[in-house]
Amino acid sequence: MTDWDLLLTDARIATMRPDLPDYGVIGDGAVAIRDGAIAWVGPADQLPARSAAATLSVARRWITPALIDCHTHLVFGGDRAHEFELRLQGQSYEEIARRGGGILSTVRATRDASHDELLAAAMPRAEALRASGAATLEIKSGYGLDADTEIRMLEVARQVGATSGMTVRTTLLAAHTVPPEFADDPDAYIEMICNELIPRVAEHGLADAVDAYCESIAFSAEQVERLFECATDAGLAVKLHADQLSACGGAELAAQFNALSADHLEHSSIGGIEAMARAGTTAVLLPGAFLTLGETQCPPVAALRENGVAIAVATDCNPGTSPLLSVREAMALGCRLFGLTPEECLAGTTRRAAHALGLEDRGRIEAGTRADLAVWDIEHPRDLSYWLGRDPLAGLFIAGRDVSLS
Repeated sequence: MTDWDLLLTDARIATMRPDLPDYGVIGDGAVAIRDGAIAWVGPADQLPARSAAATLSVARRWITPALIDCHTHLVFGGDRAHEFELRLQGQSYEEIARRGGGILSTVRATRDASHDELLAAAMPRAEALRASGAATLEIKSGYGLDADTEIRMLEVARQVGATSGMTVRTTLLAAHTVPPEFADDPDAYIEMICNELIPRVAEHGLADAVDAYCESIAFSAEQVERLFECATDAGLAVKLHADQLSACGGAELAAQFNALSADHLEHSSIGGIEAMARAGTTAVLLPGAFLTLGETQCPPVAALRENGVAIAVATDCNPGTSPLLSVREAMALGCRLFGLTPEECLAGTTRRAAHALGLEDRGRIEAGTRADLAVWDIEHPRDLSYWLGRDPLAGLFIAGRDVSLS
């Protein structure tokens, strides 16, 4: 009987352990895998005399934890590339929306799409993210805005995980915007989510968390508070789209409910950042949306650092404001637009992204963690944020299984 299922040798390893400096580098190391988990990792000259069913040299390539995209809207119907073109021609978002465009055009297309059609559209997006080094994704609903379509989106998201082999965490984002049917009574829509959707989703295990968009164009802090109370009572974690366009007290609200994460944060106050620090809420920064919307107010990165708030980075992949299908490109944008360091971006798409999803079994390379590993043809981990348009992924292991060619 062998001790290990697989031994990866001749590796440079960025363990991303938080207790080690400089990416937690092991310059000449090995990683042993058993039953989908890391059984041993360390310098090659300390490798125990154990047997392995298979040994693979990675030829001095770098191994990092596989990447984690902790904020996506991957499942949706239709396409809004034409709106992108119209905006570049000078039309405003409001003009496009009045002509039937904007988020409600995606809602109509998503409602009209079958389960199979939504899955067929989502899978190439998921595969693109996997090709950028991701083994774990979060997928939100939020383009149905009615009970049946929201549930269909969550079911499709679960199937994306089963089909792709990636871990998919699902989030109910029914409180994304007010649907036309409730335009005159958004409070009644919140009550529908609380009384109908959350119980159904919780009963059938379709969502891992509940999210909401707290903003003047969406839902108030009071409405979100009601929603989060119901989610918490149902045993679901909460996350929040917070302070993206204005200071709405979103960071404070997320902290009040010990949210896993508060996302965007461009207009968050120092008090909100301090509250997040006390609550242990992760800040998820989304440079793809910042770029696409042409925003100028950056998230308060210095305040996040000073207060010890964990910073994650994600694609925010969605059809309207962040058509981004590469975690690595999100890292590159995080450096260039927000002034994050390459190490912060790699931590933000590994261990800190894991924390933003409530997953503590991955995102770093140490004994006992899940063997989700990316192998890169690079000279240094900083290259993952430095190069634009290059595809350096040389191998991907999910729970110890090589999925590079699948």
